[in-house]
Amino acid sequence: MAENTTETVQIEEEKSKKVSTSIFKKRWKKFKTLKRGYISFLAIVFLYIFSFIIPLFFGRDALMVKYNDNYYFPIFKFRLASELGQNIQGEANYRLLKQQYKQEDKGNWVLMPFYPYGPNENLLDELGEGNNPPTKPDFTHWAGTDNRGRDVFVRLLYGFRIGLSFSLVVTAFSYLIAIIIGAICGYFGGKVDIIIQRFIEIWSTLPFLYVIIIVSSILQPNFFLLIIILTMFGWIGMTYYIRGEFLREKARDYVSAAVSMGASNRKIMFRHILPNSLTPLISYAPFTIVANIFSLVSLDFLGFGLPPPTPSWGELMGQGLEGIDNWWLIVTPLLAMFGTLLSITFIGEAIREAFDPKVYSRLK
Repeated sequence: MAENTTETVQIEEEKSKKVSTSIFKKRWKKFKTLKRGYISFLAIVFLYIFSFIIPLFFGRDALMVKYNDNYYFPIFKFRLASELGQNIQGEANYRLLKQQYKQEDKGNWVLMPFYPYGPNENLLDELGEGNNPPTKPDFTHWAGTDNRGRDVFVRLLYGFRIGLSFSLVVTAFSYLIAIIIGAICGYFGGKVDIIIQRFIEIWSTLPFLYVIIIVSSILQPNFFLLIIILTMFGWIGMTYYIRGEFLREKARDYVSAAVSMGASNRKIMFRHILPNSLTPLISYAPFTIVANIFSLVSLDFLGFGLPPPTPSWGELMGQGLEGIDNWWLIVTPLLAMFGTLLSITFIGEAIREAFDPKVYSRLK
């Protein structure tokens, strides 16, 4: 009798896996039919992957230098100007070096990226007389320069990578904490749930901005410190959704069957209940990413974000407030932020529709 029960449970688990797989495929097919969200998803993924190879196309370091029959690859290794025959101190200026080699006409050459400017590179010496930064957009600097003579277009590209990476990391850690705490509250209930809920209520009353101001007055904010601070506050909202899902799912028959077979609480929570509770997690993830990007931009704008000279959309908008004539310092980061947030919002809407449990459910 026991053997038959074990075989039946194994068969049910295999069926459950097949059903889960087929449901995911159905949801993925539904997602691809929602063109606005699917195209936005492909665009964001492509741009994010491309952002990690930006220096090959947008950067100040040469891809390859030929000097005296020797080949150098400055994009992978720092090179002093003296090594390449340039009479300046420190690292070579490859744009000027290219001009120098062309004038000398000795067979030396420099292969530069398509857009040969770096995000933190000061261009004061190359802007020329009468072109005091910030300078307006032109064919050389597509989005102009900021008040320190740095190319705005390149800073926007690098800012996209930093902002999206920051948001993804914060979202991942926040959801991890939310899953663990929400699962414990929803599964065990009773006194455990009450105690944790009272702690969450107390913790949620802490003013986020005041915490940032206090920490910034003691420590220099950086990428990892800001991740920790935003994660400390970012897990609270999703915890309630996970808790509600676990409260509902733990009353299902499959949970009772797992308990009767002696499965551990950890196995029941994270192997059986959690896969059936991911719909709100997946549906709200894009909107959480949007909120975290906006949080970083806001902190940078207020001066409590990433330290200079880190490329930042918020820092550029802060510069734009110094004078209305510098319209490009406000318009270009706003357009970049608008396009990014709008695309992610489209993705979120498509995911929410594709993962609607009323359409595709394990109970059907």
